[in-house]
Amino acid sequence: MRLLTLDRPDALNAFNDELYDALCRALDSAANDPGIATVVITGAGRAFSAGQDLGEMAHPPKYPDGERHGFIPFIERVESFPKPLIAAVNGIGVGIGLTLLPHCDLVLIARGARLRAPFVSLGVTAEAGSSLLLPQRIGWQSAAHLLYTASWLEAEQAVEVGLAWRLCEPEKLLDEALSTAREIAQMPIDSLVTTKTLLLDARLDAVRTARAREDRRFARLAGGPANREALAAFEERRAPDFTKLPTTD
Repeated sequence: MRLLTLDRPDALNAFNDELYDALCRALDSAANDPGIATVVITGAGRAFSAGQDLGEMAHPPKYPDGERHGFIPFIERVESFPKPLIAAVNGIGVGIGLTLLPHCDLVLIARGARLRAPFVSLGVTAEAGSSLLLPQRIGWQSAAHLLYTASWLEAEQAVEVGLAWRLCEPEKLLDEALSTAREIAQMPIDSLVTTKTLLLDARLDAVRTARAREDRRFARLAGGPANREALAAFEERRAPDFTKLPTTD
């Protein structure tokens, strides 16, 4: 069993490319380690993850090494991760802090934690296969409301609709997640990996197709009028005004 902790507490564990890359490497290591049966992901401090670092989204870094960095290699690793993956959601989960969860086999969430899919409010659209996985996991109407309104989903609601498996008291969350991981890890690893492969085989092609659709439409909207207004409002600490923006096809 391996515990991975998102550790940018001063930024509420928002994902920049460095964090994406570090978590991707850690997941690769766990996937290739024959002694690791399960992985638990949690956050340091009071957040699980506040999502994409919007400062980096507005000013993306340039890498001279030619390697792939950031969100895409990370989500490719997560969507095909070959071993049981458990999330211990200790606080807010926004953006990828929410869309990561349907890729996890089990999600435990602390009472008081909240989840949010802010994409439409940022002038973009769904990511990480969530246009497919959220309706599958929580039903069409709950997914539509979550995505269309960018409203908060409380921990109790997350369990009720099926996005999370178990509600925990905050001080017991990690212990319960680790206990569940240890219970799973008592099983033969080859059987666990084979079972996870069968579960993934039933959906992986559909997830990749959905994500390809999302990526195309996200790229069309990113940098557009609504996205520029949302990012400017974030930097200026004001509410965005989308009432006078031109429409897109």
